[in-house]
Amino acid sequence: MSESALAEDQPPNVPNDGWGTLFRRPHLPVVVVLASGIGLYAMNLYFTAALMPSVVAEIGGARYYAWASTAYLITAVVATMFVSRFLGMQGAARSYVIAFLTFAAGTVVSAVSPTMEVFITGRAIQGFGAGLLTGLGYAVIRTVLPGQLWTRATGLVSAMFGIGTLLGPALGGLFAELGAWRTAFGGLAAIALVLILVTIRSLPGERVGPASKAAVPVSSIVTLALTAAALSISSTLTGWLVPATIIGAAALLAVFVSVDARNPDGVLPRLTYVRRGRLKWIYLTVAALCAGVMTENFIPLFAQELGGFPPLVAGLLGAVLSLGWVIAQLFSANASATASSRYIRIAPWLLTGGLLGYGLLQFEAPGTGVLILWAGLLFLAGLGIGLAFPHLSVAAMSSTTDQLEGSKAAAAVSTTQLIAFTLSSAIAGNLMAIGGDSLLVSARWLILGTAVLTFLGTFTSFAATGRSTGSRSPR
Repeated sequence: MSESALAEDQPPNVPNDGWGTLFRRPHLPVVVVLASGIGLYAMNLYFTAALMPSVVAEIGGARYYAWASTAYLITAVVATMFVSRFLGMQGAARSYVIAFLTFAAGTVVSAVSPTMEVFITGRAIQGFGAGLLTGLGYAVIRTVLPGQLWTRATGLVSAMFGIGTLLGPALGGLFAELGAWRTAFGGLAAIALVLILVTIRSLPGERVGPASKAAVPVSSIVTLALTAAALSISSTLTGWLVPATIIGAAALLAVFVSVDARNPDGVLPRLTYVRRGRLKWIYLTVAALCAGVMTENFIPLFAQELGGFPPLVAGLLGAVLSLGWVIAQLFSANASATASSRYIRIAPWLLTGGLLGYGLLQFEAPGTGVLILWAGLLFLAGLGIGLAFPHLSVAAMSSTTDQLEGSKAAAAVSTTQLIAFTLSSAIAGNLMAIGGDSLLVSARWLILGTAVLTFLGTFTSFAATGRSTGSRSPR
C-alpha cells in the first residue's frame, strides 16, 4: 500500500509524531527489522551485479549471466503472493524469521557454489526470502506501530529501495576489488541471521489477522514464471530455436494477461483490464522505467571488461543511475498535480536519452574522459526514473473513485516493478547473446535495445496521465 493510502487510514485526530519517536524505543528495533528487510532485497540485487564479473571469472557460466538476476526476481514475485498467508498462519515474528532464514540459506548456497548452476539455485532460494521481506515490510506496519507513525514508517521503508540501490553496487565493487565475492555473500547471510535475533525480540508473535481466504492465482503465477523462463532459456540457444522460444514466450505472456484478467484474485487488480481505464498505461510506464533500471546489473561488467576499470570504480559507476534516481525523487516528491503529470511524461525521454548516449559511447579502452561521460549520461537516465516514480503510485490510486480499489491499484505498483524487473532481465539475456563472443557488441545491443523498451514509455506515459473513462470499480 502506498504512503498516501496509509495516511488516509490513520485514526483521526492523532498527532503525527516526529522522526525522533520512530527512532526511539520501543519502536527502533521494529523499524530496524522492517527497513533492513527491504534494504536487503534492494541492495542484494545490485550488490550481486557488481560481483558477477568475479563470480563468472572463478566458476564460469557466462552464458547464464542474466539468469542470476532472473531467478532471483521470479521467486521474489511468487513470494509476494504468499505474504498475507504467512502473516495469517505464522504471525509477524515467525513470518520474518522464515523470510530471513530462507534468504540466508540461499545466500550460503550461492557463497559455496562450485558452478553457475548451483549459484543460480542459491539465487532462486534467496529471491523467495527477499520477496517475503519486501511484502512484509509494508504489510505489518499497521500492526506493529501506532497510527501516528504509519506515514513516516512507510516513507522510511520506501526510501530503503533507493538506499539499497545506492549501497549495493558500491559495496559489491569493494568486495570484488578485494577478490572476496564468497566472503561478501557470507557476510550478507550473517546479517540476515543477526536480524532474526532482533526480530524475535521486537516483533509480536501472535497472528496478524485471519489467514487470507483469497485464492492464490496459481495459473497467473505459473504462466508468468514460464514466460520469464522461456525468455531466459532462449538466450542460451542457437539457430531457429531462438526465435521459436521467443515466440513461445510472447504467447505465454498473452496467456498470462488473458488468465489474470478473468481471475478476481489475480496478480494485478481487475481495474488493470478495464478497456478505457488508464491503470494499464500507468503500469506499462512503470515497466518501461524498470527496464531501464535493469541495465544497472550489467554496468559493472562493461566497465571492467571493456573499460579496464578496477572493480570498485565499476561498482561505483553502477550506483550512478540510482544516485540520479534518488536525487530526482527528493526534488519531485512535493510537486503539484499538474507538475507530477509533466514529470511522468518527461521521465521516459530523459531515461531513453541517457541510455542512448551511454550505449553509443561503448567501446574498448575508453579512458577517464569517457568514463565521466558515462557517469553523466547514467545520472541523466536516473533523473528520469526519479522524476516519475513518486507520482506513479498516486496516479494508480487516483485511477478510480473507489477507495479500496484505488489502494489495491497503488499497492500493485510494486508488483508491477517485480514483474518488469523479471521480464526485462530475461530480455537482457537475449540482447547480450546477440553479440556472441564480442562483449562490445553485446553491450551495445543490450543498452540500445533497452533504450527501445524505455522509449515505449514516452507513449504510455501520455495515456497514463490522461483522463480515464473507465475508472469505476469493475464488477
